[in-house]
Amino acid sequence: MSEKVKCLIIGSGPAGFTAAIYAGRANLSPVLYEGIQPGGQLTTTTEIENFPGYPSGTTGVEMMEDLKKQSERFGADVRGGIATAVDFSAAPYKVTIDGEKVIETETVIISTGASAKYLGLADEQKYAGMGVSACATCDGFFYRKKTVAVVGGGDTACEEAIYLANLASKVYLIVRKPFLRASKIMQERVMTNPKIEVLFEHETEGLFGDNGVEGAHLVKRRGQADEEKVDIAIDGFFLAIGHKPNTDIFKPYLKLDEVGYIITENGTSKTNVPGVFAAGDVADPVYRQAITAAGSGCKAAIDAERYLSELGH
Repeated sequence: MSEKVKCLIIGSGPAGFTAAIYAGRANLSPVLYEGIQPGGQLTTTTEIENFPGYPSGTTGVEMMEDLKKQSERFGADVRGGIATAVDFSAAPYKVTIDGEKVIETETVIISTGASAKYLGLADEQKYAGMGVSACATCDGFFYRKKTVAVVGGGDTACEEAIYLANLASKVYLIVRKPFLRASKIMQERVMTNPKIEVLFEHETEGLFGDNGVEGAHLVKRRGQADEEKVDIAIDGFFLAIGHKPNTDIFKPYLKLDEVGYIITENGTSKTNVPGVFAAGDVADPVYRQAITAAGSGCKAAIDAERYLSELGH
């Protein structure tokens, strides 16, 4: 069972839906498959206050619903389904949905996003949106003058701790190893910040609280003779142990960086395969914001439209 389309968008979220809006307005009749998490990572964020045009804020779910309706208004065909395999060896490109349906397409916009890495604790799910976050710049504002913890020892964790220290009254940095992996300058900034307390050789065992996170159960120097259980009182728990871009099925065809992010041509959404474009967090290890994802979705749709017009389609 196969179907031919002009523009296929894989993944939703701000990047996918913005690409669909622009592609629809350019008469590309885009087909969008929402993927594993319809609406993307933002649907797990309770409140969004930093997206322009929402002066009173909105929720991730509401914003994605708005974007979806707007894309459908301009003719986007939004469908449920997950891309399970691709063949980018020759145009038209083939994308398999849910292991059975094959879509043949002249252009592909990949907006499959990246998934935050979690510790794997049941409490992370229990308190999702109630004190557990994987994005300090998204959610830090809600913890002004409160106490928070950041998990991780690399540059991202240090950056998040420093960012949160500007808002929170105290920041614990929970580091499994006896040292920080971050660059020297980031280490210095963390160690000299009076609001940040680094807990070396600590691991999180669980979280506790009645109506949200109120504290964390830690273990210090696990497996050593002086192993010790430690509880800290916190209002927010931030994961900063990295993101994994959702790019596994594209590996045989696209150039990826060492972590797995899609490499795009400087200043564009173009990948190494002509007619295949990438937008949003799947190609952005740096900013990872809704607004930057939306902007890159716009670029991808314009790049796709220009590519097709150059081919005379």
